[in-house]
Amino acid sequence: MYYYLIKLVMSISVVIPCFNEEKYIPGCLNSILNQTVKPEKIIVVDNNSTDQTVKIAKQSKSVIVIQETKQGIVYARNTGFNACHSEIIARCDADSLPPPQWLSKIITLFSKKQVDAVTGPVIFYDMAIKSSKIARLYQKIIHVYQGYPTLIGPNMAISKKIWEKVKNSVCYDESVIHEDIDLAIHIKQKGGKIIFSKSLLSYTSGRRIVKNPLSFFGEYPLRIMRTYQHHNKSQI
Repeated sequence: MYYYLIKLVMSISVVIPCFNEEKYIPGCLNSILNQTVKPEKIIVVDNNSTDQTVKIAKQSKSVIVIQETKQGIVYARNTGFNACHSEIIARCDADSLPPPQWLSKIITLFSKKQVDAVTGPVIFYDMAIKSSKIARLYQKIIHVYQGYPTLIGPNMAISKKIWEKVKNSVCYDESVIHEDIDLAIHIKQKGGKIIFSKSLLSYTSGRRIVKNPLSFFGEYPLRIMRTYQHHNKSQI
């Protein structure tokens, strides 16, 4: 009963950016459709997929598929966020498997903490080490450096109100910025409050680490460093 009561307090939608995710999108959508609190909208943003991603997503009447032809996760994310009218915009990746109470926990955090953005740890469900400690260590390092929590794409939510404040200032060049850290920086610049909650746990694939470790442990940290170079310390 409690979950339905909080649904009446704050509305929430889910945005899932996609590019050739036919293998993973069924599991992700199934997880969202089986939430204890049903989202107002489930928006899949197709970013020029050439496989069966769109066809699979359209099989559910509860899913809205929209197109973003400009290639890049930032363009897809922003298009999805702009299409939402709910008070809260939750975002996950197409290979994420949010647990059943994910949305209800997000709503609870927003309603009790008076925040503008929330995030939590993830467990890589398809890796040998199934622990949230890896993600928590990453999030802790970023928190210590910039002085407040950052956001991670597989497990985050922001208010529509703060999105309206930052949407015209977020950066687009993914060779220069890491999109989640960039979004967190812009939210903070607008006076927004971001919190990390270890109870807001979700699951995502570690396929990028396994398939291309050099990119994950090389290009990924480099892009983080470039983000901070782009936003000098005084702006962070």
